[in-house]
Amino acid sequence: MATISGGIMERCDLSIIIASYNTKQLLQGCLQSIYRNTPGITFEVIVVDDGSKDGSPEMVRQFFPAARLICNERNLKYVRANNVGLRAAAGRYGLLLNSDVKVMSGAFTTLVHFMDEHPDIAAAGPKLINPDGSLQQCIRNFTGVFPMICQTLNLHKLWPNNPITNRYYCTNIDYDRTQVVPHIGTTAFIIRRQTWETFGLLDERFEQFFGDFSYCCMLGQHNQKICYVSEAVVMHYGSQSINQSGIKQIRVLHKALRKFYDIYYAPHHLLALRLVVRIGIRIREFFKVLEFRVSRDKRVITGPGAPPPNCS
Repeated sequence: MATISGGIMERCDLSIIIASYNTKQLLQGCLQSIYRNTPGITFEVIVVDDGSKDGSPEMVRQFFPAARLICNERNLKYVRANNVGLRAAAGRYGLLLNSDVKVMSGAFTTLVHFMDEHPDIAAAGPKLINPDGSLQQCIRNFTGVFPMICQTLNLHKLWPNNPITNRYYCTNIDYDRTQVVPHIGTTAFIIRRQTWETFGLLDERFEQFFGDFSYCCMLGQHNQKICYVSEAVVMHYGSQSINQSGIKQIRVLHKALRKFYDIYYAPHHLLALRLVVRIGIRIREFFKVLEFRVSRDKRVITGPGAPPPNCS
């Protein structure tokens, strides 16, 4: 169950959906940037508050009365909260947006115009930048289990520019060029209404992690195109909600990793390989918990983590 406030908008160009959990200050900055920097299109903002205790709903009601506020009575987690917003959306497009971002001038206008001009594109994402203006890598490749295991073991840090994790991170991508990509994160992710009405919403078998991977993988299996749009820019702080609850989130992440493997890879593998992979994920979880306990840095996710892009 959920409580809903704010007017229901007639069909518009874009429904901006923000699933928020205890990120009051970031959410306020995010909303300000949307209303200041989204000219030339009709849009609605849907804030899906996922049980925040920090006054986020009250802030939205006070300062952003034009936004539609949906308050979940319990914490549904990231994937389900975004689906709540998509089901309520009136827009020709839905845009999933993290609360820890600031929208640069015209970013969403550019995305809408791009989708209008390319009806063969099912979904797309913008260029992400860090607060210091540097590029944040947001494109990944479905490279199979071994490269993913190497990535989780930080091989790209121990062996820079190795060919195994470079494929996963798409380090040869030119981030200054708009192009079709295999996967892009849902930090700011525009979806054509026809896409989610035809192929479905985010996979609710995943709560928080791997929801984006799962959705992009599903679209790829249906020969649907996903695009990276370099002309649209969004600043992303990164993983503010996730980093609130340490070890619990490490365990949730690895549970999702096991589930992603079981759904998309395990059916194609022999039993012996399945066993090896699952043991590997368990070992990784153990060391990540150990690392968290002894480290001064208590962030579960510290940032994009990818090696510098090799752009020409």
